Amino acid sequence: MIIAVLNGPNLNLLGVREPERYGTVTLAEIERRVRARAAPLGVAIEPWLQSNHEGVLVEAVQALRGAADGALINAAAYSHTSLALRDAVLAVQVPFVEVHLSNVFAREEQRRHSQLADLAMGVIAGFGADSYLLGLEALVAGLGRLRVSESAS
Repeated sequence: MIIAVLNGPNLNLLGVREPERYGTVTLAEIERRVRARAAPLGVAIEPWLQSNHEGVLVEAVQALRGAADGALINAAAYSHTSLALRDAVLAVQVPFVEVHLSNVFAREEQRRHSQLADLAMGVIAGFGADSYLLGLEALVAGLGRLRVSESAS
């Protein structure tokens, strides 16, 4: 099983950016943890991408078609604003889980709405770096259920 992990703007600054909100774990450490958890699940993480540029993320989503079984997407601020990213996810129709380090539903009003959430299998938010691990496990379980229902059809 191949799972892509796409990370949006400013996540490259994890560990130094607002540590009281996002913690001190870096994105590289989160990647190590996710890859370590993925291996016993029989999952390859490909690609792992972080970009501050909306178009790069849109192209990364488009590239998932036929290349990944699912995705973890932390679109960061683009979760709340990007219709382009929403349209790409809708067009590609790759199952995904939306993840956030902070509890976006307990933050500013504009962060409480996601352009992606209604397209996602689910949303994991508020568990810091563990949001990625929880999202990975939920995605793998959800993909397993999809495969069972497809084979039963």
